Amino acid sequence: MLVFATSDKGGTGRSVTGCNLAYRCALQGKNVCYLDFDFGSPTAGAIFEIQSVLTGTERNGLHSLLVGRATDPVRLDVWTESDRNILRAKPLTAGDLVLFPGDRGGGEFSVSPSVTERCVDLFNKLDEEFDICFVDLSAGRSYATDIALQATARDELRNATTRWLVFHRWTRQHIIAAAELVHGDSGLVEAGVQHGHKREALVDSIRFVRTAIIDPDSPKLVQMPPPQAAWLREFHGELQQLAATMKLGRTVLLGETPMDPVLQWREQLISDRDVHNKQIANQETVSALVELARRLTDEAAWEGV
Repeated sequence: MLVFATSDKGGTGRSVTGCNLAYRCALQGKNVCYLDFDFGSPTAGAIFEIQSVLTGTERNGLHSLLVGRATDPVRLDVWTESDRNILRAKPLTAGDLVLFPGDRGGGEFSVSPSVTERCVDLFNKLDEEFDICFVDLSAGRSYATDIALQATARDELRNATTRWLVFHRWTRQHIIAAAELVHGDSGLVEAGVQHGHKREALVDSIRFVRTAIIDPDSPKLVQMPPPQAAWLREFHGELQQLAATMKLGRTVLLGETPMDPVLQWREQLISDRDVHNKQIANQETVSALVELARRLTDEAAWEGV
């Protein structure tokens, strides 16, 4: 399965949520790889806490592979390469978790037939090797997104299960921007159709993930002034209505993650130890990530709408 993670703009929590989702899938026994296609800012290594690739690899990264400067991209086993002790203790029931970093200072680059060919070949090989391949794309309508759309429209990948996750924060601006990214005149759907995708199939392969959600009915907000709590509940309802109007409603929602300081400020993988031992992260966050990982491979969550 190829899973493409995109967002309307930076700061949505796309990368940190995507890395945590990959981690949870691996803990559930899936063999997982994570491709850092955010060519302008390849920092997935920082989230997996691999010091040598905090901002990408010095050579033979994904950028080098796609432009033809490398044939064998760097691959790092997170369970052995991470500098974080908890990640080096791979559970016996866990699957593989492999990072393919981008190039340090590589930058965005335009699409060409040769780039697309190399991308198709890469996706084919990794789709055969891993259960789930997460591809973290640059924000917005980037070159990385165009490469992914062109590659997945090719006949060589027609048997691969392809899914798109669009991350957005739970604000009015981000809802509008996410809707435009997908359904706008130059959005994912229209661009995909131009590249050869079938419209209905592409739309059915897209789901939204809401990040940094504040539950207005949470017991943790009992000390909030009553007028503020009332406003929060009212505005939450307005956002739900706006999302439904802009085709981001419940029927196309894969899941949501709550506001969590560890995700917002530290941007790290959240382990069970962070919840139960250190008590720096919330159980609600782990539960949300576990449910997202389950729904990612649940066919019922991807039925046509």
